[in-house]
Amino acid sequence: MSQHDKIVRLTASGIMIALSTVLSMIKLIPMPQGGAMTPCSMLPICMISIIYGVKWGLGTGFACSLVQLALDFSAALSWGLSAKALAISFAFDYFIAFTVLGLAGMFRNKPVWGIGAGITIVFLLKYAAHVFSGGVAFGVFMPEDFNNVWIYSLVYNTYMLPELLPTIAIAYGLCRVPALSRLKTA
Repeated sequence: MSQHDKIVRLTASGIMIALSTVLSMIKLIPMPQGGAMTPCSMLPICMISIIYGVKWGLGTGFACSLVQLALDFSAALSWGLSAKALAISFAFDYFIAFTVLGLAGMFRNKPVWGIGAGITIVFLLKYAAHVFSGGVAFGVFMPEDFNNVWIYSLVYNTYMLPELLPTIAIAYGLCRVPALSRLKTA
């Protein structure tokens, strides 16, 4: 890869991290203990993976996790979690949950179904990371009418699932744009 190509990729990744961050601040449905349904805030990181591949996508996803954690850090400290629960939350709600978005390009060379399959898998992985964090770290916030912390976490974190279909549809449409199609590398 030439120096020019690296600069283009870094610039595109920075722009997509910024776009993802801005979209994550638009909370269509905010949740009381964190998280929110947003207007496709995961799409920019998925697109980097689809365009440049999984390795580049994972790096961009991890960088995005650092930005998200930096923005939420003071709020996270105010949650009243133990040090262990806070570490679990940081690991699963930030580092893992955003890094896995970089896997979206795993089937990027497959026609039509590859985009949808890759994005569906990363949404499910991100959902699983949030469910695990909720079950382990946030059980103290479970309402009294729930008997099982894992059921509560499964239900609580469903806020992110409605973003799946619009993200797939927009990603598919963007991948049909000739200029973006030419950026894809093997």
